[in-house]
Amino acid sequence: MSIKIENIRQFIKEKAEQFGAKSDNEFNKPYVERNNTDQKALKDNGAYFGFIHPEEETSGPFHDFSLTIFPNDQNKPWLVCLGIGSSGFKNDYELATYPGLRRLFSKLVNERGFCKSDFSDIETSLPKSITGNSDLQHIKNTIKTYSKVLPACQIVDDPESELGKQIIAAFVAGYAKLRDWPSNKEHRKAVSEALEPFLRKETMDETEEVKNLLNERKYIVLQGPPGTGKTRTAKSVAEKIGAKTFFTQFHAETNYSDFIFGIRPDTTNQELRYKEYLGSFSKALKYAIEHNTEKVILIIDEINRANLSNVLGPIFYLFEHKMDISNVDIEIFPNFKVKKLPDNFFVIATMNTADRSLAVVDFALRRRFAWYTLKPKAINSKQFFKEDFTKIQEIFDWYASSAELTLQPGQGYFIADSEDEMKNRIRYEIFPLIKEYLQEGLLKNAKEEFNNYFSTRINLSLFE
Repeated sequence: MSIKIENIRQFIKEKAEQFGAKSDNEFNKPYVERNNTDQKALKDNGAYFGFIHPEEETSGPFHDFSLTIFPNDQNKPWLVCLGIGSSGFKNDYELATYPGLRRLFSKLVNERGFCKSDFSDIETSLPKSITGNSDLQHIKNTIKTYSKVLPACQIVDDPESELGKQIIAAFVAGYAKLRDWPSNKEHRKAVSEALEPFLRKETMDETEEVKNLLNERKYIVLQGPPGTGKTRTAKSVAEKIGAKTFFTQFHAETNYSDFIFGIRPDTTNQELRYKEYLGSFSKALKYAIEHNTEKVILIIDEINRANLSNVLGPIFYLFEHKMDISNVDIEIFPNFKVKKLPDNFFVIATMNTADRSLAVVDFALRRRFAWYTLKPKAINSKQFFKEDFTKIQEIFDWYASSAELTLQPGQGYFIADSEDEMKNRIRYEIFPLIKEYLQEGLLKNAKEEFNNYFSTRINLSLFE
């Protein structure tokens, strides 16, 4: 056996122990190690080594997820993989359906790797970018043998280099999370440190990004779960560009006369009389036309709480950010018509993606607006309870589907001046919210994780 292979075998075992894979006794092992790297196997005849499910045998066909490395002794690239035994699933099928597992490993691979869209799929082969890759021709037959049971893989040019070990350690850390090895803070810290280079998110100034998007598209919608700062961001953008701001909030009874133009009783007179009423849109537009050197922003909070067809009426036509010429006059109110919205007029709307009872935004409106998603994120503040935020985020990330991710409570839920206030926020805001999701049949796979969190944190059970 080559010294390089032996070194990497020892490396992954050391990493596994750092991540919590330590045997209590010979009958309670965290994994079974497989090693098929004799000279015959290394001649592109199925050489591999790694870990398999602890209930499997030390030889022969096996089931469930494995950490598999395809090596060689020619100083050529290796392939590091999350694999599945050729016997398919026995204990891990439900785990394979968890969205978070795929999310995790998709972040560990780059353009020289591959990640399946469905980890429970053991019928689809690897793409030609892997099977036909010129860097892997020395192990092409080996890869072909296991092509259908490798949901995630990454080419590693030199496994003993700093980058090579970083990739391998990240795959071991991913496997540690999959097998739930970490049992204390040290284990979890070691796993996080191994994954951090691959999970690091680009820091961005969202207000700056939204400002740039607004300058380009003019009409935008900020969408996201509650507590992600949509309205706050809209107001910050308006302040940043020095715009005159008009604000309105839609609700189920908002109509054309509220937003555009209508007539209302004049309650200042003893006799019944009516007077004209300019809605928030008309007021903002009129101001923008009369002050054409000043930027004007109309903020529409909770835009999808109203019936948009009824509210917008004929002005829907005007929301074309590149409408240079129009031969159509749209009457906004009596004696006030426009062919197009002025260049100094902007709209920022907000939309709560967690409220399933709201009106569906039609495709015509989606085409006219740009859509920017605000996601829950940790913030630097003494009032921010990061540990609670992180725990809820981890549960959502592991168990939630793409659609269910839009339900995650935003960072605003985790701001409090004291421990007691934070516990009250969990008890009276987050707990009822999660309970409602579960009652509606959402996040079903995460119910025990949520219940454990609430039982430990505030001594409440979701199932009482």
